[in-house]
Amino acid sequence: MLSKNAKEIERLFSAIAPTYDLLNSLLSFGVDRRWRKKAVKTLAPNSGLYLDVAAGTGGMAAEIFNSGKDVRVIAADLSHEMLKIGIRKSAGMKISYHRVDALALSFRGGSFNGVTCAFGIRNFSNLKAGLKEILRVLKPGGSVVILEFSKPANAVVRGIYFLYFTRVLPFIGRMVSGHDSAYSYLPESVRTFPDGRVLKRIFMDAGFDDVTTAPLTFGICSLIRARKPAA
Repeated sequence: MLSKNAKEIERLFSAIAPTYDLLNSLLSFGVDRRWRKKAVKTLAPNSGLYLDVAAGTGGMAAEIFNSGKDVRVIAADLSHEMLKIGIRKSAGMKISYHRVDALALSFRGGSFNGVTCAFGIRNFSNLKAGLKEILRVLKPGGSVVILEFSKPANAVVRGIYFLYFTRVLPFIGRMVSGHDSAYSYLPESVRTFPDGRVLKRIFMDAGFDDVTTAPLTFGICSLIRARKPAA
């Protein structure tokens, strides 16, 4: 299995950048756009500066910008190829793209009213360190809202989903992209990612409070919201 070394992750996602949006659609059975809208509604952006971490091709950043508020958005990702696609997709939007490691964000502390991350935190080589960086750049009282693929609680749904995940999806992914390891790594990264009470404790240990998690679409995705203490 591919490790979570930053260089390896960057190479993997750069290789699949042209088919990344298709991948998310396949992983989510086509409802990932709806999840992003739900996440932005939970974030409730107002005027100010917002950051999307592990932004990929800019889908979440675009949802924040299109929320109807007077906002500015920074999309940060390690993959240059992902960012190039995002720049093309968001022409005309007030979105600034930065190539940066999520574990070493190049922004001043307390810069952002809110932070989002869609389907990226499971790829952090050190989850707690990445969450601490997000906490650092948030303004006091600001929120982070995260979408991440998760393991359905229902045993039947979980069995069907992981059969699709481990057998069907890698085959389709290889056919579409020609990339072998990416579509094996991604299902495995979901399978081994912590969820539920364990994930909530990791957020709290990183310094967040008011941590809530909610399952979406039979639990194949989790919506996580956490707040930086005001004081």
